[in-house]
Amino acid sequence: MATETLAFTAHNDSAHTLANLIAQHSVDRHNIETPIDGLFLGRWSTPTPPVSYTHRSCICLIAQGSKQVVLGEQSYVYDPLHCLVSSVELPVVANIIEASEAKPYLGLSLDLDLAEISQLISAGEFSFNHNKQPHAGLSLGKISPALMDAFIRLVSLLNEPDSIKVLGPMIKREIYFRLLNSEQGARISQIVATESHSHQITHAINWLKRHYSQPLNIGELAADSGMSKSAFYTHFRAITSMTPLQFQKKLRLSEARRLMLTENLDAMSTSFQVGYESPSQFSREYRRQFGAPPLTDIRKLKESDAA
Repeated sequence: MATETLAFTAHNDSAHTLANLIAQHSVDRHNIETPIDGLFLGRWSTPTPPVSYTHRSCICLIAQGSKQVVLGEQSYVYDPLHCLVSSVELPVVANIIEASEAKPYLGLSLDLDLAEISQLISAGEFSFNHNKQPHAGLSLGKISPALMDAFIRLVSLLNEPDSIKVLGPMIKREIYFRLLNSEQGARISQIVATESHSHQITHAINWLKRHYSQPLNIGELAADSGMSKSAFYTHFRAITSMTPLQFQKKLRLSEARRLMLTENLDAMSTSFQVGYESPSQFSREYRRQFGAPPLTDIRKLKESDAA
């Protein structure tokens, strides 16, 4: 019991150190792309409403506060004790659930460099327990002291900009190594193993991201991924918590929202651009996804940004 108490106290101290580092570089800003390639910081002073976006292939840590990410029908809530790992890019709905002016939400994400991870696997002596069962694309894991220490050293480099070019890649490589040695190792290794179902589904996801506006032929996509139609459907749903059609729909609606918000396109033009043949169907599915018709939703978002 005493050992567990000491470990918990040490983790809290480390989380506090990481929170202070993130706070230094996120004053009056929400999402910050840092000079360290692939490292992003986040700061929010209030809980946020659910927002749809494409979650990158990355590892996410929270130093202060908590967050919920929903993939399909699965909900993942994490905090300073846990990390969230996304092994593939996935359309999610997420919101900050614990944040205040006194104790803002402070978190970070680091993109996974799959080429670097593949090299580590080839060079290392890892013993992964692979099986035929596909893994979900999102997962939660406990943060080890070694992993937390590596992240603290990585974020600390923001105070030493001249050291980023040399030390940044070294620390990121250590973080990937720590991940491969954790409970997340087998899940991540399956993504880079070319013969695995996870790798084949990743190939299909990348195709859908590039061609989301085109008609979807499941048989052709399955054949291109090297699987039967039934096997493809099963593994795709296991990894993404969605059917391929649901996945495509979320991609279309997220891109439609972006086009109307950032490029000021009208709803009808947007519906055709993202692949809908019926503007009325687009409006119905948009409302179902975002809780309001396109024009109402975009107006609220613009008013919120201006506030």
